[in-house]
Amino acid sequence: MSPTRRHTLGLLASVTALSAAVFSASHAAAQAPSPQSSGKPNIVFILMDNLGYGEVGAYGGGITRGAPTPRIDRLASEGTRLTNFNVEAQCTPSRSAILTGRFSIRSGTHSIPIGGGLEGLTQWERTIAECLSDAGYATAAFGKWHLGSEQGRLPNDQGFDEWYGIPRTTDEAFWPSEPQAKAASVEFEHVMEGRKGEKSRELQVYDLEQRRLIDAELTRRTVDFMKRSTDAGKPFYAYVPYTLVHFPTLPNPAFAGRTGQGDFPDALAEMDANVGQILDAVDGLGVRDNTIVVFTSDNGPEATWPWQGSSGPWRGYYFTHMEGSLRTPFIVRWPGKVPAGRVSNEIVHEVDTFTTFAALAGAAIPTDRPIDGVDQSEFLLGRSEASKREGFPVFVADRLEGVKWRNWKVVFYDEQRDWWTPPLKLGSPKAFDLITDPKEEYPQTALRNSWNAGPAMRIVTEFENSLKQHPPIAPGTPDPYMPPS
Repeated sequence: MSPTRRHTLGLLASVTALSAAVFSASHAAAQAPSPQSSGKPNIVFILMDNLGYGEVGAYGGGITRGAPTPRIDRLASEGTRLTNFNVEAQCTPSRSAILTGRFSIRSGTHSIPIGGGLEGLTQWERTIAECLSDAGYATAAFGKWHLGSEQGRLPNDQGFDEWYGIPRTTDEAFWPSEPQAKAASVEFEHVMEGRKGEKSRELQVYDLEQRRLIDAELTRRTVDFMKRSTDAGKPFYAYVPYTLVHFPTLPNPAFAGRTGQGDFPDALAEMDANVGQILDAVDGLGVRDNTIVVFTSDNGPEATWPWQGSSGPWRGYYFTHMEGSLRTPFIVRWPGKVPAGRVSNEIVHEVDTFTTFAALAGAAIPTDRPIDGVDQSEFLLGRSEASKREGFPVFVADRLEGVKWRNWKVVFYDEQRDWWTPPLKLGSPKAFDLITDPKEEYPQTALRNSWNAGPAMRIVTEFENSLKQHPPIAPGTPDPYMPPS
């Protein structure tokens, strides 16, 4: 038996044994009140990488993409599913927005770093993990970070008690097998782990073998963290930024060939199984009713052959201002609190999760800086049918490429035919009615529908005024950073 196969089976056995132990040891606890007496909800935030709107069954994918997703679909039926949840257009800015509640243009994280310089969040930025940690939460990150590779800018320096994963991105898994990269003594990305108050340490090189294995280990560690936190009577925040389905979209060996449709569907099957293991562990620990579970993605679908993803009814890939880039799945479950089976097309942005979950956890948010997220508690809890947000500015990197307001999108740049070439700026903006034209193919005539420019441009003007009052942090800004007085 190959080392890879032995390692894979070992991981699966570990997860299975741990899950069984959780169920067995927690059966009585499931019948009794939870040991967590604080009333603070646990939060499990599952973030997929480059998972398009049209991949999972609840969003029209599943079997049409070669792999049913029964566990994620069931999660959607048990909670609320949003069809107009919006994100930023790239990995780094999206993760920055989720963790800080601020549009990434403010934080110097508006683009994916290409190496060779200081990157990621300054220590001045305050993450949701820091806010929740101060509120008494155990906090952990298991997966892809992409917000800084240096000591001092890793998850354990930004509010997480512990972390395990990769500091940057999965495409670097190709490098160790490239002869020229080896000959040039390129420093390869490593899987890392760390704890608060200590330096993070490098483990194995993140190569194509580890690329296949890592998500199983992220799942195992998440389950273990939840069990330890529950045993200690502490509310927990588990941030789980998986590496799937980012290219190379390679499934764990245990799922290779599972669907008979190729690597991408096999990876979707693995993704669904991993989510199912986390959900089973939540149930087995007896904390289901006191745990908020989120399933979402950082940006639109994978665009790299042969691993192209699906944007469902929308058009466009990540790195664009099109709806296929901005809209991702978003499912939230909190039994007895968040309405089950609800579907809403109200506009929500990922920055809102920062403010909303801080409010639900009783955590304080910073008051010394602009926070772009709005508290959507009333909306998510079903006490209001309307989101507290009507729109937002659409940045791609440091370019303001458009603005969304209600069902309208006004764009200042042409669409991108491919995802790596910056688009051309338009002589005059185009406006699209996303209800009648979801694929953004037929711009509305200015004479008939120019009325939408006023409210849309107010969003732009207000945000630009905010940037003047609070100048953005420049990418590569070293620590310590202090905003200008």
